[in-house]
Amino acid sequence: MKSKTKGRAAARLAAVQALYQFEMESTPQAQLLDEFHRHRLGAEIDDDQYAEAEVAFFDDVVTGVIARRDEIDGLLSAKLAQGWSLPRLDRTMLQILRAGTWELLARPDVPTASAISEYLDVAHAFFDARETKFVNGVLDGVAKQVR
Repeated sequence: MKSKTKGRAAARLAAVQALYQFEMESTPQAQLLDEFHRHRLGAEIDDDQYAEAEVAFFDDVVTGVIARRDEIDGLLSAKLAQGWSLPRLDRTMLQILRAGTWELLARPDVPTASAISEYLDVAHAFFDARETKFVNGVLDGVAKQVR
């Protein structure tokens, strides 16, 4: 895997983790970015060496999702099956969907299939195949609307 690809993959995973922390703890954005820059991106935590993340891409995803959260949540809500709502979703799942939706909206330089595939990889880190298919379906629906 090319280092840029690995760096972006690591940035996406870290962005989902940062967005989860933002959601759960309301960590101020500047503090959140600083904490990830200094302690998480490319760091060794509990003997696991984390891949060197593309920091600018990480920052772009995190700040973009936070800035456009209402717009993103509106798009996601429209793609959920009847009877489902964003508050019913697992908090990690919601951050994966938000980050993927932001990337589809704001990063036309990233091909649609690549953006969806990358967030499916992130989903695989946390969930089984059923949930990953759900992420695929929602992001595919968003992509058809915004691209």
